Amino acid sequence: RKWWLLAIVVLVYAGNKAYDHFFPPESKRGGIQTVTTALLEKQDIPIIIESTGTIVANNIVDVRPQVTNVVKEIHIKEGQEVKKGQLLFTLDDRNDRANYDKAKAVADDAQRQLQRAKELVAQNFISKAGLDTAEANAKSAAASARAAEVQLSFDYIRAPIDGRAGIINVFPGSLVAPGNVVTTTSSSTATTALGAMVTITQLDPINVQFIVGEDSIPLLMQSDPNSLKVAVSVGDQQTQTFEGKVLVIDNQVDPAIGAVRVKAQIANDKRLLLPGQFARVKLEANTLKDAILVPSQAVVINPRGRFIYVVGAEDKVSLKPIKVSYEYQGKAAITGVEVGERVVIEGKQNLRPGTKIRESKSAAAQKPAEAPKPESKPADKK
Repeated sequence: RKWWLLAIVVLVYAGNKAYDHFFPPESKRGGIQTVTTALLEKQDIPIIIESTGTIVANNIVDVRPQVTNVVKEIHIKEGQEVKKGQLLFTLDDRNDRANYDKAKAVADDAQRQLQRAKELVAQNFISKAGLDTAEANAKSAAASARAAEVQLSFDYIRAPIDGRAGIINVFPGSLVAPGNVVTTTSSSTATTALGAMVTITQLDPINVQFIVGEDSIPLLMQSDPNSLKVAVSVGDQQTQTFEGKVLVIDNQVDPAIGAVRVKAQIANDKRLLLPGQFARVKLEANTLKDAILVPSQAVVINPRGRFIYVVGAEDKVSLKPIKVSYEYQGKAAITGVEVGERVVIEGKQNLRPGTKIRESKSAAAQKPAEAPKPESKPADKK
């Protein structure tokens, strides 16, 4: 029992000392502390999500031949801007042109025979069955001519989209063939391209694809995807951002990464962005209406929760429990306080409940914390 009594005495003594430390009596409290304070006001706060992603092309096409043939002429240069329908390559068209001319001649003759058959039927020189045969022959010949014309068109390869041409993988005289695998084989005697002859990429506008964590998806769903805006930066150029808007939010969450994919489109008229670049994305997901914002440094964190020093009567401070609903870039949206209350922003490290304070002369006109600017908004929720 003696040991138990000794332990109780020690605990009571330690508890009394701890209480005096955190809540010292007036006689033991330090002198007046110099702090910076601000009056709380309501503000609209943009909710920012920060993420990383990749620049991707809005349109990209591998130009491949549809027939096996020899390249006769190349009409573009590497890196050239091309327009939709512009002639890129001409293949050897002699055989296909001869077939087309033959089919066209047969079709023209079949059409003349049909006209004669119509005249003879009108004069009762041939039966209606003869006219039907002439009509069938004319249609068949015309179809053969159109097929030959399509085959001939494969020898003239045109740009399917507007964009910039990449590296050309063939040369005049190269043998090209249809294929889904992009390979180019060269030797001392020949070059054969199987797959893409050139890749055309649309650079303006251009897209950025990034992911948003599963916990931030409700923020995205609360807004119209077409109204969501992004700010994108690449490389070390953190000061230069490219503005854009969200195109689409994927219709499912990838369970492997616990995130949803988002694609946004940005202007690239100066061609400063290229597909494949690493990008930092800032997305304005939503807006907190009439929120109270303070610098994060004003929040006191201890084992009992989060608090803030409020200045009361006679310029004495007291700890008031709060909840932080959102925090970003050194700003915290809090609840549990009232508009118009005066709170300590700087100098809280030397304060205790009941300490008397005075305003710092250099910050006598301190304003409430300002919400993050929409222009500097990000994209991975904190």
